[in-house]
Amino acid sequence: MHTPSASESLVRAAAGLSRWASAQADLGAPAATLRLLVMVEEQGPIRIGDLAEADHTSQPAVTRQVGRLETLGWAARTPDPDDARACLVTITEPGRRALVRARRARGDALDRVLAEAGIAEDRVQDAADLLEHLLTAARAVAEKV
Repeated sequence: MHTPSASESLVRAAAGLSRWASAQADLGAPAATLRLLVMVEEQGPIRIGDLAEADHTSQPAVTRQVGRLETLGWAARTPDPDDARACLVTITEPGRRALVRARRARGDALDRVLAEAGIAEDRVQDAADLLEHLLTAARAVAEKV
């Protein structure tokens, strides 16, 4: 039987907690739509093909999802100055506000659990700081590859 490493356990727990919070919260949009919007926020302006690659999905699927984001007013396409045939996807201010609302809703769902479990806020902040540090380090490693 496989005994998970600490890093495997961390990834499993963080992903599970994220899924749980998303399921409990009123996100205002499907989780997949918000996930793509987060990617645009973090990586934009970004070409649809690059967004599809980052999302491990097809370009036609991402094109449809970006169309939904545009319909919601959460993203915009602009011509790519380096390639007239391509466009860049960027997040709009309404899109940023939608992410703030969704993140707040997920946090509110988790706050109820933290209060019930009696976990001190400083411990939660320490955990959040550790995850942020790991995320920054992971991005730095990915840039080197």
